[in-house]
This record gives sequence, C-alpha cells and structure tokens, in this order.
Amino acid sequence: MSTPYVVIRPAAIEDLDAICGVHARARATYYAGHLPAEAYSGPEELERQRAGTEQAILSREYTVLSATRRDHVVGFAVVGARFDGDKLLHFHIDPEVWRTGTGTALHRGCVEVWHAAKLTTARLEVFAPNARARAFYVRQGWEEDGRVDDHVTMVLRIPARL
Repeated sequence: MSTPYVVIRPAAIEDLDAICGVHARARATYYAGHLPAEAYSGPEELERQRAGTEQAILSREYTVLSATRRDHVVGFAVVGARFDGDKLLHFHIDPEVWRTGTGTALHRGCVEVWHAAKLTTARLEVFAPNARARAFYVRQGWEEDGRVDDHVTMVLRIPARL
C-alpha cells in the first residue's frame, strides 16, 4: 500500500531506531500536560517501549508496518490479526507529517492486514485526552464503545473490500 508520497511496508529490525524516535515524538505531543514526563519519555519507559517494539517486529504474532516518506520512517503501526476483535496496539505518526495523508495511508495498510486475516472487527484503546487521535479514528470508521481507566476503547467493523 502506498501513495505518491508515502510507502507502507512491513517494518524491518533496521527500522527500530527510527520507529522509536517517531514513537517518542508522537507520545510527547499527547501526554505532555497530562502525565509526568518520566512516565512517557524517561529512560526506563523509552527502553521498555524499544524492547516491546523490537519484540513485535521479530514476532510472528503481530504485523508491524512502517510508513516511509523519501525512505525515512515517519509512522508505524503494530497490528494484531490473530482473531476477530484483535487490537491495533500502536499507531503513531511523526508530528512533522500530520495532515499529509500519512496516517490515512498507514491505516489503510492496517485494514489490508485485517482483510488478509479475514477479520470482521478490530479494537483499540486511545488516551482519552487525545482528541486529535480520537477524531482521526472516527474519520477512519472507528466507533467509541467504552472506557478503560484513562483510555477510550474503540471498535472498527472491517469494511468489505470494494
């Protein structure tokens, strides 16, 4: 899946540093002012996120997609596609490329993964104060269906292929 400016492809372990950078920059935009900086950008948290992302890339349980522009990773998603209702675990776009179609292209790539797995629904949790992300997901067809602590839960009924 790609557009003239964005290429969506499976992530490789060589993408790990770039993915971690995107993750840190994106999280800083929506957690700042809501959580202590140490909770989202402290050394222990960054190492935890790095280890989890590395494990996901190397795993057969998840699909990790990279969004690239001019051969630079500018977004990534960690997609579960093992059973109906599996989760979109991570979906982050570098703030420098917000509103460029990168997120929409990456989301289409996620939907293709779910189509290939023959799923009819997917789920996610999004930080409740992150109104920008919640609005993005609604534009992609997700519906809010509850809360877990400080996160809104959402469900996507996977659209049939056209």
